Amino acid sequence: PGSSVQIILTAERAVTAQPKVFTTDNPPRIVLDLFGMTSGLENKTQPIGVGMARSVTAVEAEGRTRVVVNLIKQIGNNIEVDENRVIVTIVGSSEPAVSAAPIAPVAPTSLQPARVVRESGSQIAGVDFRRGNLGEGQVILQLSDPKAVIDMRQEGSRVVLDVLKTQLPDQFARKYDVSDFATPVKMVEVSARGQNTHVEIQTAGEYEHLAFQADGLLTVEFRPLTKREKEEIERKRDVFTGERLSLNFQDIPVRSVLQLLADFTDLNLVTSDNVQGQITLRLQNVPWDQALDIILKARGLSMRQNGNVIMVAPTQEINQREQLELEAMKQVEELAPLQFEYIQLNYANAGAIKSLLKDKDNELLTPGRGSVTVDKRTNTLLLKDTASKLESLRQVIQRLDVPVRQVMIDSRVVIAESNFSKELGVRFGFNRSFTSGDTFFTLAGAQTGHIRDTDVIAPGISVDTRENLMVNLPAPGATSGANLLIGKVGSFLLQLELSAMQQEGRGEIVSNPRVVTSDNETAIIKQGSQIPYSTVSQDGTNTVFKDAVLKLEVTPNITPDDRVIMKLSISRDNPSTSVAAADGTRGIDTRSIDTTVLVDNGETVVLGGVFERTLANTTNKVPFLGDLPVLGLFFRSKLHQDDNRELLIFVTPKILKESLSVR
Repeated sequence: PGSSVQIILTAERAVTAQPKVFTTDNPPRIVLDLFGMTSGLENKTQPIGVGMARSVTAVEAEGRTRVVVNLIKQIGNNIEVDENRVIVTIVGSSEPAVSAAPIAPVAPTSLQPARVVRESGSQIAGVDFRRGNLGEGQVILQLSDPKAVIDMRQEGSRVVLDVLKTQLPDQFARKYDVSDFATPVKMVEVSARGQNTHVEIQTAGEYEHLAFQADGLLTVEFRPLTKREKEEIERKRDVFTGERLSLNFQDIPVRSVLQLLADFTDLNLVTSDNVQGQITLRLQNVPWDQALDIILKARGLSMRQNGNVIMVAPTQEINQREQLELEAMKQVEELAPLQFEYIQLNYANAGAIKSLLKDKDNELLTPGRGSVTVDKRTNTLLLKDTASKLESLRQVIQRLDVPVRQVMIDSRVVIAESNFSKELGVRFGFNRSFTSGDTFFTLAGAQTGHIRDTDVIAPGISVDTRENLMVNLPAPGATSGANLLIGKVGSFLLQLELSAMQQEGRGEIVSNPRVVTSDNETAIIKQGSQIPYSTVSQDGTNTVFKDAVLKLEVTPNITPDDRVIMKLSISRDNPSTSVAAADGTRGIDTRSIDTTVLVDNGETVVLGGVFERTLANTTNKVPFLGDLPVLGLFFRSKLHQDDNRELLIFVTPKILKESLSVR
């Protein structure tokens, strides 16, 4: 009425609850929360375009419906409830009222309206996140002042919320990772921006969000869309970008409508004589290119645009014209004179380019007329074809004749070894002394020791020093020992020999093969020896050789983002010191790895590693006597061995710049 605009929301029955209302200045909106109601609108957004009102949007969630009136600028408004109608009056406009579709009520609940008036001393009293029963994510801010002004907007995949002139305590200024809740909300960042509180909500997937406030609790809810809703959005996705217009005509000539669109877009229009007929249409606030597409499809027409000129004709006529043009071009090519051209290649192989050009699937040469010949000596192509074909061939060859990028593969094969062994043994027995002329006899078997067999003490008196050992358990690896004559029993001497050995060793073998190769080209480098083997056949005995080498085989592939995919085969073979055939031929110890990896330029990657440990404890003893406490030490020998070996393989690819040379 008058200079105002009224938006009337009609329910199926009387509205008993007062709507909750608040407004925002940026963007200018009037927001109504109708609790206990669901939306019966076919489309969530209804365009208005009258006075200060641009459109109205209605969304529902958890037993309430939020109606958002989008304005050109904020202006005075009045909300009234009249039985089953909610009347939104926007003052200061000069257009008639617009009525929206009905809203179906569901158990109305009474709520008091909210006002957008702010008092001083406002701050955030709490931050919370909850997951709803249907997978919706709820970001909840507890406000000390329910009248705080809220500014909410969407920026890409983020929803940004500013609580104006509201302080944020330090304990709430942080990032909240809520991705484990399985909702559209992944991250919530709350920070202070001057006197305001700034909230950024990072989302993922397709969702529908709305904000509502009850007293001091502000809730921003993100509801994931159902499969049906996603399909509906995809079906209605706007693929037209033209300026919007409205058309409402009854039985108007098609040529006249096309002329109106040409005048609206300032484009030049050429219409075929066969474009005839009448059309009736009512299009409200649609892009002009969508309106043109609808009109053309309705009348079986097609269009072709060249610059700012649009040609419209029946689809069949356009297809026939294009077919004739193609046939004419083909005839021109068949009759065009042939020309020759020489192209010398700098980097590409002329034979490979020839195979590519003559490939029947590519059709780069004119069938039956074009030809290509290669001069291998100068790496030159001799082309014969029409002028237009030669021009396209030059462009193709120019794109292919480029230097291939190169990669240096630097690898390290590290073998680290450490060993430790400790041995302890004992042997003892008796020796008898005698005078010249006596008969010689012993009590035990004789074993060779470290003291000479016979020693003359004085003229006519000698000692038989052959070791008549009763226990012979020396340390196996010992090269020396301590031999003691520790006592005399009658005419016998008690002889004891102790032997011990401890050995420690550490070693590291680093092999560093490196090779430079072109992109997608296989490179092999190896170094080592060949071991001869004898084989027997019908022709006799032959000698063959088996490689025992350090080998690096690699095929790199440089990706567009300057990373390297490498197909690697690295092996390190050595003649074996422990494995041999019956004829004495030595075996081969092999260490190898075959893999494919993706590595950044200049980055080092560990392809793999093997850790090997040998731990051994060996005891040799005389039965029963070796088990005696203390005394058993003289009847046994011990060996403790601990060997460690580790293999690591490192690879570093480096893409070589064209301006650098490799030394």
